[in-house]
Amino acid sequence: MDTFLIDVPMPSMGATVNELTVVSLKTQPGAHVAKGQKIGELESDKSIFEFESPCEGTIRAIHAGPGDSKPAGSLFLQIETADLSLQHLRSKAGVVAGGPGGGAPAAALVWTPRAAKLAQEAGLDPAKVTGIEATGPGGRVSGDDVTRFLEKKAG
Repeated sequence: MDTFLIDVPMPSMGATVNELTVVSLKTQPGAHVAKGQKIGELESDKSIFEFESPCEGTIRAIHAGPGDSKPAGSLFLQIETADLSLQHLRSKAGVVAGGPGGGAPAAALVWTPRAAKLAQEAGLDPAKVTGIEATGPGGRVSGDDVTRFLEKKAG
């Protein structure tokens, strides 16, 4: 089964929380994690909470350590996984392992949930949209990007 690399962002904790601090990490690069396994503790200005792995896989990189503060939506860690439900988080680095010679780099855009919803409401399939500029956090397509794209398409 092919595996691919996903970019896991710092979580968004609502409109008023813009930055999160890593309190502790419970794993390291190279470690295998199960879906729901505790990866670390993060702190916002309001609370400390446990961050869980979104899938089964292998931690390939951690981009923040204890004491580091990062903006919500910025790259937190990378996991190699075979979980196809997380294709929307696929790293621009592409496929990590798999069949002979590995796989081809990923060409798909990564969409924020709001952007995907706006596109679908406009009758577009996010997996098939081309020519849209991705200016959101981590190079993702944002809601504003979809709005601009739709305005250009209509105009």
